[in-house]
Amino acid sequence: MTKADELQTVAVLVPGHFNDHAVERIDRTFKRVRIERADPALVTDEMRRDVRAIASFAGIDAAMMDALPNLELIASFGVGYDSVDAGHAARKNIMVTNTPDVLTEEVADTTIGLLINTVRELYAAEKYLRDGDWVKNGNYRLSRLTLRGRRVGIFGMGRIGLAVARRLEVFGLPVAYHNRRKVDGLAYEYHSTLKSLAEAVDTLVCIAPGGAATEKAINAEILSALGSNGVFVNIGRGSTVDEAALAAALESGTIAAAGLDVFADEPNVPQALLGAPNTSLLPHVGSASEHTRRAMADLCVDNLVSWFTERRPLTPVPETVNVKARG
Repeated sequence: MTKADELQTVAVLVPGHFNDHAVERIDRTFKRVRIERADPALVTDEMRRDVRAIASFAGIDAAMMDALPNLELIASFGVGYDSVDAGHAARKNIMVTNTPDVLTEEVADTTIGLLINTVRELYAAEKYLRDGDWVKNGNYRLSRLTLRGRRVGIFGMGRIGLAVARRLEVFGLPVAYHNRRKVDGLAYEYHSTLKSLAEAVDTLVCIAPGGAATEKAINAEILSALGSNGVFVNIGRGSTVDEAALAAALESGTIAAAGLDVFADEPNVPQALLGAPNTSLLPHVGSASEHTRRAMADLCVDNLVSWFTERRPLTPVPETVNVKARG
């Protein structure tokens, strides 16, 4: 039996809707098993017996892993994997992979676009033109804010953070950052606390991962430290922001404006943010180009292929880097 024939016998569970290109490749290469959602209650005896991998957008929790005794690999679509219980996976000797690098530049591009959109009110200016107000009422008002002279702080100086920082340097803007620890060899000014960073800058870009460690890290105290000229941009995870505090800060003038691509309860966006005139809001489109999503899909499936042919992952997450293939 050839390797290709062997792969055709490997059952890969795909919960709910998944990327079309990834589905096409899985169908050509593996035995795809469909399920409405990642819910242990929907797992059949056949799935328990056969499924060796999961390819998914959605969160995979400990209960779902426990329901599949022969599960070897979770191929998560996206760079963030906070909705996968990677710690439990490691304890169960289950490999978890994600799709880093291939989306870095796209998300960094979106971040800069969202920042400019927020500062210069381009979303509102375009609506003014389309609504006929330019003809009826004359020129659009001067934007209160500008990118000129701003100092930018990045919360989460990983791959995407570095790509954003490089772009900001080209704009002539100084960059500082906060991580759990200082990045060796990085010349940008480091702040050991998020509050210290917010106090030192007037533009805060959040690219931090989700999870308990960053839950509502952007709160009333941090927004107050950012100040009345402050601009907040979030391209990371909605869970990192106290959205009620953010809405209050925008309404009171504690900060000047916010640009958001992610939210705590997607696709539901709080009305207080929807109604705020000083927000630019996007429906989680940071990496959402056909080019980048295809590359992410390929890497997701390539991890499956590599695991079941060479018994190694291409892009393991740190928690499961020491997981060994069975057999």
